[in-house]
Amino acid sequence: MVSFINALTLEHKQRVSDLTDQAIIQLYWERDESAITETDLAYGAYCRTISGTILGNKEDAEECVNDTYLQTWNTLPPKKPESLSAYLGRICRNLSINCVRKKTTKKRGCGEWTASLEELCECVSGSDDPEEAVDSTELAASLERFVRALPDREQNLFLRRYYYLQPIAEAAEGCGINENTAKVTLHRIRKKLKVHLKKEGFDA
Repeated sequence: MVSFINALTLEHKQRVSDLTDQAIIQLYWERDESAITETDLAYGAYCRTISGTILGNKEDAEECVNDTYLQTWNTLPPKKPESLSAYLGRICRNLSINCVRKKTTKKRGCGEWTASLEELCECVSGSDDPEEAVDSTELAASLERFVRALPDREQNLFLRRYYYLQPIAEAAEGCGINENTAKVTLHRIRKKLKVHLKKEGFDA
């Protein structure tokens, strides 16, 4: 999955800085505030794409990206990630989803979060609350095992749709297939996932 994350990063990368990832990480460790500038130059578009897709709101996405940089500043050190893009992407995604959750306590339907949850909900019949089910630690581990076993193209499509929450058309384009093929493929993957989860005990 790391190779997919790196490939997705390249689609949105707008690097102007000549610094390597490790050089940028070193700036954080030296408490050099230029680390934020270099991070934004290298991965600003990548983070804004993740957050914008989840939130569907440019202002909220920009706020989450800024919070991503703040959290990165506050956690490097002591952390020293091997992949800066994966580290930033995970923080940005989590912050964006938390923002959606706050909004959806008042109003359902924000970005691609609700739509993708509804699709995955059909695979998990043991919970009335799909958000609670998706957040389960054991379920997350089972999902990871399932995704790692998928062929590369299916893994790519699944992660685009259900990790990065891309609209199906965008996920299809990123995989080099048409939207209808993506819908059919995702449907088949979800059927396989349902069987996998049932075997692992995630069934009412």
